[in-house]
Amino acid sequence: MSGDSHGNRDLWVFGYGSLMWRPGFAHAASCRARMHGYRRRLCIYCEHHRGTPARPGLVFGLDRGGSCVGLAFRVPGAHRAAALAYLRRRELGCGAYRERHIGIRLESGESVQALCYTANHLHAHYAGSLSPPEAAGIVARANGPSGDNRDYMLNTLRHLGRLGITDPWLAQVARLVDAAPAAGPVSSISSRAASPDCIP
Repeated sequence: MSGDSHGNRDLWVFGYGSLMWRPGFAHAASCRARMHGYRRRLCIYCEHHRGTPARPGLVFGLDRGGSCVGLAFRVPGAHRAAALAYLRRRELGCGAYRERHIGIRLESGESVQALCYTANHLHAHYAGSLSPPEAAGIVARANGPSGDNRDYMLNTLRHLGRLGITDPWLAQVARLVDAAPAAGPVSSISSRAASPDCIP
């Protein structure tokens, strides 16, 4: 985790998953933005919300390669410390994400440094770079106490569509999942009281 030595300066935060429609922190403005060098992927195993230890699901992470269109949020300096504390509780509890400051380009053309959370390749829950058929095979069969993994993935795709953001890789995964049989009942070994899991 990186430190914060910028006092009360405004903070930019880059969201690529649920942060886009459920940020949970005070912000003064938001706009579309692109990050180069990272892409949105189902690359983190989830064992206690959208899967089980016996049959884990997948949740989103920023993985290396390509680029990603998401939303950038400008947090006023007065709210910087509170936003950082909230985001660190939300994103870093499971250890599968790393906090970074990476350059993004706002839809206005301006370039800024933004706080984001990327996949931790050293964590046991990192699934690696999966192909669409590999990701779809995992998502289609997984469910947990929070529901089917496919619902989580399709909900993300719907929200991206409402924001006018296209993601061809994710759309291909969705087509494959839609053609696959639904997941079976949640295994009895799964529990809401299990160890912390990742909810990006």
